[in-house]
Amino acid sequence: MAAAKKNLVIVESPSKAKTIGKFLGSRYKVIASVGHVRDLPKSKLGVDIENDFEPQYISIRGKGDVIKGLKKEAKNAAKIYLATDPDREGEAISWHLAFLLGIDQSQPCRIVFNEITKKAVQAAIKNPRPIDLKLVDAQQARRVLDRLVGYQISPLLWRKVRRGLSAGRVQSAALKIICDRENEIKAFVPKEFWNITAELKKDKKFTAKLTEYNGKKITVENKTQADEITGVLKNGDYVVKKVDEKERQRRPYAPFTTSSLQQEASTKLGFYTKKTMLIAQQLYEGVEIKGHGIVGLVSYIRTDSVRISDEAKAAAKDYILENLGENYYKNNVYSNKKKDVQDAHEAIRPSHVEMEPDSIKDSLSKDQYSLYRLIWSRFMASQMAPAKFMNVSAVIENSGYGLRATGSKLLFDGYLKVYSPGKEDDADKLLPSLEAGETLTATNLLAEQNFTQPPARFTEASLVKDLEEKDIGRPSTYAPIIATIIDRKYVTREKKTLFPTELGFIVTQMMEEYFKEIVDTGFTAEMEDKLDEVEVKDTDWKDIIRGYYGTLAKELEIADKEIKKVEFEVELTGEMCEKCGKPMAIKHGRFGEFAACTGYPECKNTKPIVKSTNVKCPKCGKDIVARKSKTGRLFYGCSGYPDCQQSYWNKPIGRMCPKCGSMLVEKKTKTSKYACSNSECDYKEE
Repeated sequence: MAAAKKNLVIVESPSKAKTIGKFLGSRYKVIASVGHVRDLPKSKLGVDIENDFEPQYISIRGKGDVIKGLKKEAKNAAKIYLATDPDREGEAISWHLAFLLGIDQSQPCRIVFNEITKKAVQAAIKNPRPIDLKLVDAQQARRVLDRLVGYQISPLLWRKVRRGLSAGRVQSAALKIICDRENEIKAFVPKEFWNITAELKKDKKFTAKLTEYNGKKITVENKTQADEITGVLKNGDYVVKKVDEKERQRRPYAPFTTSSLQQEASTKLGFYTKKTMLIAQQLYEGVEIKGHGIVGLVSYIRTDSVRISDEAKAAAKDYILENLGENYYKNNVYSNKKKDVQDAHEAIRPSHVEMEPDSIKDSLSKDQYSLYRLIWSRFMASQMAPAKFMNVSAVIENSGYGLRATGSKLLFDGYLKVYSPGKEDDADKLLPSLEAGETLTATNLLAEQNFTQPPARFTEASLVKDLEEKDIGRPSTYAPIIATIIDRKYVTREKKTLFPTELGFIVTQMMEEYFKEIVDTGFTAEMEDKLDEVEVKDTDWKDIIRGYYGTLAKELEIADKEIKKVEFEVELTGEMCEKCGKPMAIKHGRFGEFAACTGYPECKNTKPIVKSTNVKCPKCGKDIVARKSKTGRLFYGCSGYPDCQQSYWNKPIGRMCPKCGSMLVEKKTKTSKYACSNSECDYKEE
């Protein structure tokens, strides 16, 4: 007797497949497409402009075996469910899968869930729907528009500036924002001002800052003015004019959206946006938890919404009442800044509030634990009562000058019990008991010169915030955009700060002159809204492409004629070519920097650029150099490779471990600066 056919569920990733598989039982088989299976070709434009911008999709190279396996499983399945991610990209992947597997997209074959829990997955299986073509078209519109911009302007940059460059609808606007900020900093003229503070005493010392004169705000602009005022204050009496006490509340923050998670993870954990999304994806798809198996720990991670489900609110309420008490609970309601198509998704939250971060810490990597704790704490805090402070403000008068002293006391910690926003005023700053009319003793008077500061350069966190506020791009695009402008050497990242390079300025200036709309933040935001309308208003996506492409085609023609080839100063490596004896120079290709002979084209010698660590290999005595793996990850290996294959993931320091004799490497943590490279040795140094 033939075995009964199973229902087939297709997801994107193997880890997601593993997590879902345990919820559905033996009647179901869950397999992964391993991301996209069809896309526009990499080798050409892939958009038929003459045929009304019809995309020319092909099966992705290297996916032949995966597609073959999917077709085989689909052929033997009783029913097929497409369970890719619940967003535009996921809908498009399901649409492509339906095409390849011959599934009728108008039939209920698509299932979606916001979190990977047993209840959510089983509910989705019971409520399949047809593929949402509005979502698919919204993704197609972005894909085709980005391809038209990127694949037609990028070759122009290759010819006129340097190989390996790229332009993009959102990427170029983001780069201009960084360059504009740098220009503001360069043009900034600092203005002098002085702060005058008095150290006063009653029972305890406290400080008061000069803020007004005869009831009007005062700015001290120079030393002459500062000396004049301090002279008056030294000879006068400090009398308390008025004291105000006011209780204030600080409400908790909304649960995380994608962008606010990226910002907070950058600020609090030091994560780059790319790393945040990588770790968050792991938490969403499922992690092996001792005693529980594979568990999806957080809800879907790509969302613009702060909305949470009634079920999640109820779970949070039960946890707070049981573990913290009734006075800590508050039924807070949050609204989105703007009505957005992604409101179908909830905010990012824990899938199981009972899984406290510390209770599963042993099952998570350090980074997974840190990010999960941040998400869990922020969500729980969002359902808690405000923190209450008593604020005290005193105005102290001396010869018509008013000095202000402030203090505060935490009356009730509320949501601060589980989540700290990291503000300085969380700690008590108490003033002594002051009464109007009393005279105070001054113990010190300080006049300090200051200068106004230019606007701060962007960090990844502040750039994400700015992009979101200007409505440029969408949360899922922020991490790849930042990674791209750094990879293209348009921007360098130094201690979290983003600096535009000369190349970044050259490309931005060129884009501003010849492709104004692409770098114009207002136009880019307007285009985002038009693309969203494909999903929410049934706008024909090709109408958007038609309306834009006419302008782009004219701009391309003019730019190609008018832009002169940019000549960069040759940067020599300091080495001579071993084949012809001419100097080697640093060149830039699509995969980064390399050394090439200046005798080109007669001599075509090239080689990778390696940076020495000035540390000798413990095995053969040759230099240890910095290298990159096939995936782009930095590591340190012997320059004698392949004869010597000694390597380290962390930078070696040239000293040996006193405990086991292996190389010590840089491994900075809260408790150590160096550690032994031998994984079986626990030696560390502070």
